[in-house]
Amino acid sequence: MQSFKWEVEVDRTTPEAWSQLLDLFDDANIYQTAAYGGVRWGEKNLSRIVLKRNDEVVGMAQLRIVRPTPLKFGMAYLRWGPLWERRRLPLDSEVPMRLGRAIEEEYIRRRKLLVRIVPNAFVGSSRAATMQAALGRFVTEPSGPENTYRTICLDVRPSLEDLRKGLDKKWRNQLTRSEKNNLTVTSGDDSTQFCAFADIYRQMLDRKQFETTVDIEEFAQMQEQLPDSQRFHVLIARKDSIPVAGLVASAMGDSAIYLLGATSDEGLDAKGAYLLQWTFIELMRQKSIKQYDLGGIDPEANPGVYHFKKGFSGVDVCQLSPLVASASAVSSGIVKAGLAVQRTLKQFGARN
Repeated sequence: MQSFKWEVEVDRTTPEAWSQLLDLFDDANIYQTAAYGGVRWGEKNLSRIVLKRNDEVVGMAQLRIVRPTPLKFGMAYLRWGPLWERRRLPLDSEVPMRLGRAIEEEYIRRRKLLVRIVPNAFVGSSRAATMQAALGRFVTEPSGPENTYRTICLDVRPSLEDLRKGLDKKWRNQLTRSEKNNLTVTSGDDSTQFCAFADIYRQMLDRKQFETTVDIEEFAQMQEQLPDSQRFHVLIARKDSIPVAGLVASAMGDSAIYLLGATSDEGLDAKGAYLLQWTFIELMRQKSIKQYDLGGIDPEANPGVYHFKKGFSGVDVCQLSPLVASASAVSSGIVKAGLAVQRTLKQFGARN
């Protein structure tokens, strides 16, 4: 039996080095980038853990540390991780098991924190089974609207012809219509392209007057900080040189995720959203992306978006419910009370 040297490193990786390591993983995603963590939560509130086998990095996770007081209690929050699928390497089942134990040892036992993990895995998948085995000591959080991520996932590996045939008939007709509207599509990741999208997005907010937790300025900051390999893909559809629709998506590892979309005042009849999505799918196939996550869906609260995404004829899936573990009664009680207050406020806001 081959003998391996295993090593765990905690908080010894700079943001720049973390970004380089992230490009080694097929299960990498925007929520595990240094830029996302730094902009959304602040670099000083992040902790990074790395698992090495024979001096080679085989697993990693970036967590947000929340301590409401200087006292030794609080929460470690891991979003869309941990990561262990190294590119072009076969999966060693011992890697996720050791990474799970390393997270327990550092954050639960040593730091006395409640650890809450939002896994990058969908119910029924092989990754979900591996995740649950690796984090067997964690308890599944009771599911509800506030912590359930439901989405449509599209396998983009078939030919473009087969993908188009698979579209819902109405969706395909709208795509054909958009292709006849003399729209031009540009794709890029520079600040000019993102600013063009931000202008369309603000127009849409002013027109629709809906509440959102999205901060477009945060996304702009992330785009500036992300390395070239991890920057958002920004697509803009124009008619007569006027921007009419925009799309922002992330493509990392072997998956892509739709993040933001917007239509300008002039673009309501241009059907640009259909052409943008189809163009993005074409781009992702060129980059050997396997799966396209179309972003969250809520058939009851947002039926229009649901029907639009359903038209791709992808698979309707739910993310694994958050996993929670703690060895500290103080951390557990305070964090759970705080989460309960957040849920109550969200429910109150939804009713009023």
